[in-house]
Amino acid sequence: MGKIIITESQLEKIKQSLHENHDRGSYMAKQQLFTIATLAHKMWEMMEEGEQLEDWMETKIAQSEQSIISVVKSFMYDELNDDIKKTKGFNFEDLIIGM
Repeated sequence: MGKIIITESQLEKIKQSLHENHDRGSYMAKQQLFTIATLAHKMWEMMEEGEQLEDWMETKIAQSEQSIISVVKSFMYDELNDDIKKTKGFNFEDLIIGM
């Protein structure tokens, strides 16, 4: 997957459009997911290979990963419930997301 590079003004326009669409669905969750993804990607780019983080930082990242995985698994289950019923023997708890 290629990189997507946007300017700060483009990012601001995207944020504004998210605010404009707040009357439909879980707009706050979408905005929060966008912020998480953007900041995580920025930190990932800034980190040097093998760079050591403080213990508390690693703990928070690990907790965040587990929280996101739980939400995504539940969301995917709800979205794909019919497909899962068709696939016999698939245990959704065996799904591994990430590294």
